[in-house]
Amino acid sequence: MKAAARPRAAYLPAVALAFLALVWGYNWVVMKVAVQYADPFVFSALRNFLGGLALFAIVALRGGPFRPPLPLWLLTVFAILQTSMSGVTIWALQLGSAGKTSILTYTMPFWILFIAWPVLGERIRGVQWAAVILALGGLVFVLEPWGLRGLAAGLLALWGGICWAIASVLLKVIRRRYQVEILSLTAWHTLIGSIPLVVAAFFTADRWPVWNGTLVAAIVYNVIVASAVAGLLWLYVLSSMPAGVAGISSLAIPVVGVLSAWIQLGERPSTAEAVGTGLIVAALAVMTARGLRAARQTGP
Repeated sequence: MKAAARPRAAYLPAVALAFLALVWGYNWVVMKVAVQYADPFVFSALRNFLGGLALFAIVALRGGPFRPPLPLWLLTVFAILQTSMSGVTIWALQLGSAGKTSILTYTMPFWILFIAWPVLGERIRGVQWAAVILALGGLVFVLEPWGLRGLAAGLLALWGGICWAIASVLLKVIRRRYQVEILSLTAWHTLIGSIPLVVAAFFTADRWPVWNGTLVAAIVYNVIVASAVAGLLWLYVLSSMPAGVAGISSLAIPVVGVLSAWIQLGERPSTAEAVGTGLIVAALAVMTARGLRAARQTGP
C-alpha cells in the first residue's frame, strides 16, 4: 500500500497545477467581464475581503487556530505582495485585453527564477534551460516589444507579476524559518491584503458597482473557487516543489486565459501572440516530461 501511495502522492502537485490552470486561466475572462460592472479596485477589494472571510469560516469549522501564523510585520508584507497587488493586475485587465494581460502577468515565473537562484539557491539545471529559453521566446512574441500599444496596461501587468514572484519566493523563506499552517496563512494574508484594496477603492472608484447576476456570479467564482480553493492549492504547490519549477509550470494558466478569451470574448490573438503561446506550450511539455520522470524515479 505504501509503495503504491508514494507514486500517487508524487503526482498530486501536478494535478493541483492542472486544476489551477483551468480555474485561474478562465478567471481572466470572468474578471474582464466583471470590471464592466465594477471599478477594478472595488472588484478586487470585494473578491479578496469576502474570500478572506470565507477562509476564516473554514478555519472556524476546523476548530482554529485563529492566531496570526507569523509576526504581524512579516504577514503584512507577504499579504501586500500576494494579495494587494491583485488590484494592479485587475486594473491592467480593465485597460487591456484578457488574454494579453494574463500572459504579461505570468512573466512571474521568470522573476521567480531570477530571485530564487540567489535567495534560495535553486539553480536552473539541464533540460530546464531548454524550457526557460522556449518560454522566454514565447513571452517575447506575446509582449511584441516592437510595438507600443497598451503600454500602461502592459507595465501594470508586469508589476503585478513581479510582486507575485517576490511573494512566492518569500513564502519559501517563511516555510524554512516558521512552522505555518497553510489554511491559516491563506486566510490571514487574504484578509489583511484586502485592506489596502478597500482604501484604494474608496479613493479611486468613480461609480457604484452595477449589481446584477453577472457581477454576483463573478464575485462568487472569485471568492470560493479562484481565491479560497485555488489560493490554498497554490500554497500547497509552492510547498511541494521548488519555486522555479512551480513558477515555470504555471505558465499553462495564461495559455488557458488566451484560449478562453478568444472563445468567449472574441479576443483573437495576433500572429505573434499565437507563436508565443505555441512556444510556451512547448516549454510546458519539456517541464512536464522532466517532472514526471523525476517523480517516477524518486517518488514525492
